[in-house]
This record gives sequence, structure tokens and C-alpha cells, in this order.
Amino acid sequence: MNDQTTIKKILAGHTDAYADLVRQNHIKVISLCLSFLRNRTQAEDAAQDIFIKAYQSLNTYRGDASFSTWLYRITIRHCQDLLRQHTRKKTHSLDELLEQHGDKITHLLSAPRTTHISAEDKELLHQVTQTLTPEHQTILTLREAQGLTYNEIAQTMNCTLDSVKSRLKRARQEIQEKARHFLAPQNV
Repeated sequence: MNDQTTIKKILAGHTDAYADLVRQNHIKVISLCLSFLRNRTQAEDAAQDIFIKAYQSLNTYRGDASFSTWLYRITIRHCQDLLRQHTRKKTHSLDELLEQHGDKITHLLSAPRTTHISAEDKELLHQVTQTLTPEHQTILTLREAQGLTYNEIAQTMNCTLDSVKSRLKRARQEIQEKARHFLAPQNV
């Protein structure tokens, strides 16, 4: 049964079918929450809240994107709201990160997505994204931490492919601009 059929079934009163959608998307949602929140317990709590929100809003799902894309949008907004509410203290300034890991950060942000990123490198990227604007933080998290393709990001953020490319470029430029006095001249 596809997502559209399952959703119609749920809206017709067979609410127990929602468990199928939760099972299919639970790992993706937890993973995305973890990328933003960096705490397993908070990510699990957020995922539970997200699935409740999605269930309560299921009648607004239009079907113009996949259910998982629609759910990713809810997840991103929810995690951003949580981060704003908690006004998390940044444990590292961008200057400190660049001073210690400037060349590695530049390499990670310019490397093609075909290579596997270690847990240590993911943590470093997370620390860097926490110093950026929320829009840049979101797009880099989706691309660098979650490994979404440009098309998947466009669907998730409800924007064009060109917009994704442009936003990623601006996010990377923000890091490079802040980093220019730390990085070797050939990397700027």
C-alpha cells in the first residue's frame, strides 16, 4: 500500500494505519532530529512530538510531495523551534573552530558527497553549522549531515533546484568569509 492510500485510509477512520507510516519514517525523522539537536533523548522526544503533529495535520497533506518530504518539513520546523526555545549555548565559536580545524572544515565542505564522513567529521560540521544563520544551518545540515541530494533538499524545503544551489553556495561563502583570515591563501 502506498502512502497516499494509507493516508486516505487513516482519514476515513482507520487510525491504526498511521502506525505503518510511523514505522516507515521513524529512523529518518530520528536521524534528522539528532542532526539538529545532538542529543538522543531530545531527538526521540522531538520525533514523538513530530509524529503527533503530523497526525493532527494529516488532513492538510495535499500529496504534491511524498509523505516523507512533507514529514521532513515538519521535522525541520519543529527542531528549529526547539533550538530557538532553548537558545542553546554555542560551545565553540567559529573563530575557535577555524583556528583548530580550518583546512579540514574547508575540505569537508568542498568534498563530493560520494565519500563517507566519519562521526568525528559530522560532529565538526555540526559545530560549524551551529554558528551560522538558521537558513544556512538547515541547508548545510540537510546536505552535509543527512546527505540529501539537491533534488531531495528542494522538495523538503519547497524551493527550486537553483534555490538550493544558491543557498548552499551562500552558506559555504558565509563560512569562507568568516574563515578567510584563518585559512591559507590558496583556500580562500
